[in-house]
Parts: sequence; C-alpha cells; structure tokens
Amino acid sequence: QLQASGGGLVQAGGSLRLSCVASGFASDFGSVAWFRQAPGKEREGVSYIRSGSPGPTYADSVKGRFTISRDNAKNTLYLQMDGLKPEDTAVYYCATRFARCLTYMCLDPSSYPYWGQGTQVTVSS
Repeated sequence: QLQASGGGLVQAGGSLRLSCVASGFASDFGSVAWFRQAPGKEREGVSYIRSGSPGPTYADSVKGRFTISRDNAKNTLYLQMDGLKPEDTAVYYCATRFARCLTYMCLDPSSYPYWGQGTQVTVSS
C-alpha cells in the first residue's frame, strides 16, 4: 500500500513537500514516480527515479522547480515542489513498480501497478 500526503492550498510561488509512505520494503521497488491529474485532463507523469540510473527524470513542465527523492530506510518517496504555479493545481499520485521501467515508459501511468490514493494540491494566483 502507498499512502500519499502533504498536499494543500498555497499561493503562487510557494512550496509544498509531498510524501508517499510504502508499506513493505521501498528498496524493492525498481521504479518510483509521481503523477498528477488536473480536472478534465489525463493523468500525466511528473517525475521518476529508477534503479541503476544516475539521477531522476522530470517532465519539462516541472524541471528546475520540483525535486523527487526517496528514503529507503523510511520507505518513503518525496516530491519537493518549489515555485508553484496555478497550472500545477492537480491531484498528485505516487506510483511504484518492482521492475525497472524502460525510459519510454517511465512516465506512462499504465506502467505502474501500485498507486497511492492521491493528495490535492491547489495553487492560487
């Protein structure tokens, strides 16, 4: 099970840190990711970390503003969001899979079988 938290209401330019706690051993997950879904839009990939890669990958829309990290000792995945914009408003989901994802599929929601329940992020202008 994945439990996401940390969402809330923030003004444009502000920051939030999302957390996603996994029951079980987070170090077993080959790929961990954050997605978001705005009203009326499809779920989109925000960022992911996969085993064996030198660093995380980000969607262009959040590059330079968001930072993904994982703490295997705490079984927790994080998403630090800085410089928030109104267009970042969405429900944010964490997702995991045991296998290491291939590059072309790592930001595809269909690649992940395990999902958190989502946490609402609202950015006011």
